[in-house]
This record gives sequence, C-alpha cells and structure tokens, in this order.
Amino acid sequence: MQQHDIVVIGASAGGVEALRAIVRELPADLPASYFITLHVAVNSPGLLAELLNYAGPIPAAYAAQGDPIVPRQIAIAPPDHHLLVGPDHMHVVRGPRENGFRPAIDAMFRTAARSYGPRVLGVILTGMLDDGTAGLLAIKRHGGLALVQDPNDASYPSMPESALRYVEVDAVLPLAKIGAAIVRMVAQPVNQPGEPAMSDMIDRESAISAMQPDALEHAEQFGATMPYSCPDCGGVLVEYYDGDLLRFRCQVGHAFSRESMLSGHGEYLDRSLWAAFAALDERVNLAQRLAQDARRQGDTLGIRRFEQLTRQAERRKSEIREVLLKRDE
Repeated sequence: MQQHDIVVIGASAGGVEALRAIVRELPADLPASYFITLHVAVNSPGLLAELLNYAGPIPAAYAAQGDPIVPRQIAIAPPDHHLLVGPDHMHVVRGPRENGFRPAIDAMFRTAARSYGPRVLGVILTGMLDDGTAGLLAIKRHGGLALVQDPNDASYPSMPESALRYVEVDAVLPLAKIGAAIVRMVAQPVNQPGEPAMSDMIDRESAISAMQPDALEHAEQFGATMPYSCPDCGGVLVEYYDGDLLRFRCQVGHAFSRESMLSGHGEYLDRSLWAAFAALDERVNLAQRLAQDARRQGDTLGIRRFEQLTRQAERRKSEIREVLLKRDE
C-alpha cells in the first residue's frame, strides 16, 4: 500500500526558523523522502543543511544533479538553482526564474506532482508574495495532499494566504502542529487518482524548468499575448488561467503568478526610472561639455543651444528624481 512518502516543503521569508521547528518533530524512522525549497539570495552561504542537521535526526544536504531519491533524507535546493523532483532521481538546474525566484517552490512542487502523483504531500510555510500556489494546485490535481501554515501564525502570511485563496487544502495549522501533521499525513494510504487532463500542461512547464530546448522555444504558447513586458527579461508575456489562478509566462520561460507579477513589474519600473535618471545625467554632462567647447570657439548660437539643452535635461532629471522619492515613500 502506497503512502504519501514524497514530502515537498516551500518557504520564503521567516522560513529558516519554521523549517527548523518542523524538522525537530520528524522521527528518523518515518519512511518518507523530503525536499525543501527556501528562497535565498544567489550568494547565500548555504547554511540551511547544517542548521537542519543540528535541529533534528533526519540527515539534510544540498541536492546535486542526478542524486537518487532515497527515504529518510532531506534534499535542499541549492542557492540559484531549481530542485526538480524526477522519478527516482533529482535534477538541479539554473532554469528560468519563477515568481522572481530561483530556486522556486512552484518548479519543485510541479515536478514532484508529475513524477509521483498522489504520493506527494505539499507544504507551504511563511513567505511573501505567492510562489508555491501554482505548484500546490498541481499537487492537488494529481491526487496529492496539501498542508498550509496558518497565515495568522506565519511571520509573513502572503504565501499561505495565496495558497488558501486558490487551493482546496487538506489542513491549515499553526507551525507548532505541522511536524506532527506531516507524520500523520505521510501514513495515510494513497487512494485518490491524479488528473490526466493536466498532464500536457505540467509536462510542458516541467520541461521549461529543466531548460529543455523544445519547451523553451514554445513557452509563449501557454496563452494570449499581453501588451506588457516580462519583468525579468523584457520579453513578450502571455497570460492564462490555471484554475482560478491568473498566471503569466514569457517566451523564454520566466513565470509569474498575480502578486509576483505585480511585484516584479514594480522592480522593472524602478530599474527603468533609474536608467532614465542616469541617461539624463549623462545628457546634462554632455550638453555642458558641448557648451564649454562652444564658448571656446566663440559660438554664440551653440552656447545658447547647449545651455538650453542642459536646462531641459536638468528639469526632466528633477522630475524623475521626485518620482523616485515618492516611490520610496
């Protein structure tokens, strides 16, 4: 009799302490394989494995390409790499960012659902924005179980709130009860079939995460082209619905859910404003230099023209500066 022996856990802000609290409660003899994606910076020193080894009895290590999937071990997504859960082994790849992150929770959850269907238990913990929601939807559609930290108990409630908004979960619990709940849910027999209708979509999305060339060439076929750009690369975006969840992908595979798209676009706007500010600063300096040269030559018209250009650029630079200051406020 199969159990829910593939446990995938996603966390972001506030996640280190949450993961340590859960690992303390997991018995060493529970016949499950654990996979963790925590949002970390590209240059993170990679201390999570060491912290989890101190916290509980189950050995934890950062995943490496091709590692076998074995019970009673914790595999962690390395910084700046997706952890993809394949049949019997793991893939560790620098695929397109999802929801602004690499590693991304959605990528790990989706591939686990694709490979193990109803054997998967997905867990969403504290975090900002909405990574993990689409992946948890995939797990449920393929017959797996979903467990979400109570948003009122989370250090950062956005990720749990998003999951609860779009996914019919099996349990919502405070952090102190999640470890024990995982033990109970792993032991539940698998008795719900997956949803074959989702296989084509999940296959394509998993292939994009794995950087497979054919999938990347057709990433734009997910939905209708939109009149705005990918926040990560500036490419063409398409939008589509995953159940009730509005999602976006660009032609090279960057993916966003609703809140992540809004946040990413805000960062894209910020970068654009700073680029415009820098370009105008260069224009001021150039116009001043040309005015200096015009004065050297006694070119009255040139002096007037370049000084006017300097004033115009300074005025526009000041306007953008005010916009940047208001964004900070």
